[in-house]
Amino acid sequence: MQRTYRVVVAKPGLDGHDRGAKVIARTLRDAGFEVVYTGLHQTPEQIVQAVIQEDADALGLSLLSGAHLVLVPRVVDLLKHQGREDVLLMVGGIIPDDDIAVLESSGVARVFTPGASLDEIGTWLESTLDAREAQLH
Repeated sequence: MQRTYRVVVAKPGLDGHDRGAKVIARTLRDAGFEVVYTGLHQTPEQIVQAVIQEDADALGLSLLSGAHLVLVPRVVDLLKHQGREDVLLMVGGIIPDDDIAVLESSGVARVFTPGASLDEIGTWLESTLDAREAQLH
């Protein structure tokens, strides 16, 4: 890791199950990332505010409720409005295959569905952020 990256992990919407988000947050923290977990029932506005306040390099959204095609584009729009479209956005959870391309075309860098290994997520995030950091310097 070229430097310690800050990642916000958030649970947007009314989904009340956050075990997966907590596992991801802990895994990333153990891998050397600085992780801020925002907790359950966050609005897109609250999530983007956390990204700004924490000066995050990446944002991980965990969704199981089926509202991903509404909530994720709203987060993307708010990030752009705040001038933070540089934040690397990843989404995890129950995402139908047909919706992955829609999310990626809206600005999501990567979608992880059930079965993705924790190592794969951490490795991808580190290598993607390192590559971006190398381009900036």
